[in-house]
Amino acid sequence: MRSYSKMRILILGGTGAMGEPLAKRLVELNNSVFVTSRKPHKDNKVQYFCGNAKDDSFLSNILQDEYDVIVDFMVYSTEEFKARINLLLNKTKQYIFISSARCYANSIKLITEDSARLVDVSGDNDYLSTDDYSLAKARQENVLYNSSKKNWTIVRPYITYNAQRLQLGCYEKDYWLYRVLHNKTIVLPEDIMNCTTSITFGEDVANCITKLIGNKEVLGECYTVATKECHTWKEILEMYSEIIWEKTGKNIKIKFIPNSTDLYGVCDKHQIMYDRLYNRAFDSTKLEMAIGKFNFTSTMEGLNKSVNDFLESEYRWSNISSKYEAWSDRHSKEYSSLKEFVDLREKLRYIKWRFFKKP
Repeated sequence: MRSYSKMRILILGGTGAMGEPLAKRLVELNNSVFVTSRKPHKDNKVQYFCGNAKDDSFLSNILQDEYDVIVDFMVYSTEEFKARINLLLNKTKQYIFISSARCYANSIKLITEDSARLVDVSGDNDYLSTDDYSLAKARQENVLYNSSKKNWTIVRPYITYNAQRLQLGCYEKDYWLYRVLHNKTIVLPEDIMNCTTSITFGEDVANCITKLIGNKEVLGECYTVATKECHTWKEILEMYSEIIWEKTGKNIKIKFIPNSTDLYGVCDKHQIMYDRLYNRAFDSTKLEMAIGKFNFTSTMEGLNKSVNDFLESEYRWSNISSKYEAWSDRHSKEYSSLKEFVDLREKLRYIKWRFFKKP
């Protein structure tokens, strides 16, 4: 099974920062590529199945045919995953499960595939009682480890960016970049901004996954896919500032607050506590043993391309949070126009959190 071309490959949920460049790369290598998406797409080279891949009837229908490889980007609850994994494993020669490097516990050393996972070492029983993203991914890995079948490969990407996703600390672009481009202040917690992190260009992650596809030597194995390059979030902010100034002439207006606890009612509390407040640095030795030496795009180069591609696109802001805007405006002593929010409920929510109630 060591062939990068002429395979039938199904990508479940393959329209994001990793899935889209992966589909493009696999087509370039002369594979037949099929992608599920909730939205219709037109592409002469990729065949799209329009529907929800978490729907059992929809999935069963597209799995009437077998595929050489299935790459699964879907986000499941652990019970959802248990209910369908045998079907997926039975319909392919290689099932690639996209897990997450967020599953790793805090570490003062370089993180390897053998580093401790939160699900195994956390003492926070309230956290462990949830099926939070990082816990769910690790539990789903355990389902694969305990399976009688070994035709799977686990991939653990970390923070991955492209024009669709541009992260800053715990914020997605529809939070921080929206405010920047609308001449508003972004409010940043210093405890997160001083942490070291690794962010990886989406095309690089896609190319690494491509090199794992069709390789029987990686079956039953787990690989972290993340650049070794590290920066504090403040350094990444400086990169964004330089790029945005060059491309738009806008200075980023910033207000720092001491810590992130005030954000718990606005952003994902567990993501902050059990990831963004950790210093993350990765060892790619095992990955390079499987795919050979790989040169990751430098962070500055990748961000420059991604921001430029976003600004040149016909972008739409898809997830403007009235609660986040109110929280930011409360700290920065600014105001948002109610016209920014799509319906009356969001307008009222903004007024409530901006003037009358703290998150």
